Amino acid sequence: MIKILVVDDHAVVRAGVHYFIADVPNMEIGGEAASAEEAIRLVRAQDWDIVLLDIAMPDKSGVEVLKQIKREKPKLPVLILSMHPESRYAVQVLRSGANGYVQKEALATELVKAINTILEGHKYISYGVAELLTAEPDSDDQKPLHELLSEREYEIFYKLSQGEGVTKIADELCLSVKTVSTYRTRVLQKMSMTSNADMIYYAIKNNLID
Repeated sequence: MIKILVVDDHAVVRAGVHYFIADVPNMEIGGEAASAEEAIRLVRAQDWDIVLLDIAMPDKSGVEVLKQIKREKPKLPVLILSMHPESRYAVQVLRSGANGYVQKEALATELVKAINTILEGHKYISYGVAELLTAEPDSDDQKPLHELLSEREYEIFYKLSQGEGVTKIADELCLSVKTVSTYRTRVLQKMSMTSNADMIYYAIKNNLID
């Protein structure tokens, strides 16, 4: 029996995954976590066959949780579940050690297929993600500006480009306002911009926000 840990702060998502997996004979949801802290505790306390991890957690980003899991249990497969389109995060999380990336709106059959693919020792990469990976330019000079950002810088850039203020971002990411302001300055420098308006325009132009 494949023992699955579901990590998502939304009860309705966890319930949906339960519903999908209930009909699969060789799989079971062995545990749930609604926060990053709870997820790490369960990963340490028990053995799991695979972790289904939301990329947006209330107390820590899913990317940080992913990295911590990979540090502590490098062989434990992690499948990222996200509400965001593949173009926003898929390449980033795969580089950070994720074994696959599935959008939450995907059909149950795709979720089960992804889990089976990963447990067979492969990464689950959809056609869309494969295109993103193969289309990546070779040199930094050719890369889109947002791909020059670190994971944390991109996270803050993304929130700023959605119109969120520094104080709100600091609260959401459990950082100080000063730290978020420092990241904002770095983002503006790296992307050769001068204001939040520049970031918003760039994000819309590059289809990074709706």
